[in-house]
Amino acid sequence: MRRWPGVAVSGILIAALLTGCGGPAGTDSDLTDDWGGLPPAQQFVPQTGVCHPLADRVGYLTSYAPMDCGKTHKAETLYVGQFPAEHANRPTPPAVDSAALRAVFPDCDARAQEFVGADWRGARLTVQVVPPSPAGWAGGSRWYRCDIFVLSAIDTAREYPADHNGSLRGALRQPSPLSYGCLDADRWGSLWPRACDQTHHFEYVGTWTAPLTSLAVLDDDPGRAHRSCRSVIARYVGVPDDGMMRYRTGTAYRTPSEEAWARGDRGVRCFLYFGDRVLTRSLKGGGAAALPIR
Repeated sequence: MRRWPGVAVSGILIAALLTGCGGPAGTDSDLTDDWGGLPPAQQFVPQTGVCHPLADRVGYLTSYAPMDCGKTHKAETLYVGQFPAEHANRPTPPAVDSAALRAVFPDCDARAQEFVGADWRGARLTVQVVPPSPAGWAGGSRWYRCDIFVLSAIDTAREYPADHNGSLRGALRQPSPLSYGCLDADRWGSLWPRACDQTHHFEYVGTWTAPLTSLAVLDDDPGRAHRSCRSVIARYVGVPDDGMMRYRTGTAYRTPSEEAWARGDRGVRCFLYFGDRVLTRSLKGGGAAALPIR
C-alpha cells in the first residue's frame, strides 16, 4: 500500500539517529539543548502621529483603525504614555471619571499645548485620555492615548467631534480659524466666531482653572466664575485687577463639557462681554482707553 514507503523511510531515519551516525558539522548531535527560546509576547501599543475615523473614548483593539491624517478624520493621537505604578494595579481600566484617568490628564494637557503651539482651550479643540479596553487591561496593557479633536461648536453641553483634514500639529502657532478670538451670539445664545474688525459683542480672553470640585458646585456659584474671569480680562486688556473691573466690562464664561470635566479638564473659558456696546476691534493690550470705567 502507498503508505508503506513512508513508514520504511521513517524507520531508517530513526535508526540512523539512534546509532549516532554523526550530525551536521558544528553540532554535538544533542537535539535537546540547541533550540532557541521563543521571543517574548509583544503587548499591543497604539501608534502616535496617526488619526482615527472616530473619537473613541476606549481603546478597543477591534475598532482600532489608524489612518493618514491627511484624510477626513475625527481624532488624532499626539502621545502614548504608561499609567503610573499607583494606578496600574487596579483590576479594570480607569473609567472616565476615575482618579486614575484624572491623574494622567495633566500630562495629555501639557503635551497637547506643546503639540498645537498654544493653549488648546483657546480654540475649538478638546483633549481626552483613551485607556485600553477591559480585555486589553486584563492582558497587561497599561498605556493611555492622548487624543485631540476639533469640536463642532464652541459651547455645547456635550462634545461633538467635527470632521477634520490634516494634522493639528502647530495649528495654533499662527492665526487659525479654530481660535476663538472675537465672537457674537445667535438668537439661541450660541457663540460663533467673527472677524475682530466686524461688529461683535464678545472676545475670548483666556481661561480660569477651577478648583477640583463637581461641575454642579461650580454651576451653583456663577459669581465666583465671573469674578475670576474679570481677573483674566484685566490681564488680557492691561488694566488694574481691582474692584472697578465690574464697571469696565461684562463677563461671560463657558465651562468644559460634562465629559471633559469628568476626565480632569478644569479650564473655564472666559470672555469679555458688552450687551450695549458694539466692538469692531480686539481689546487685547488696549489698556484703560480700550476698557474705560463706565
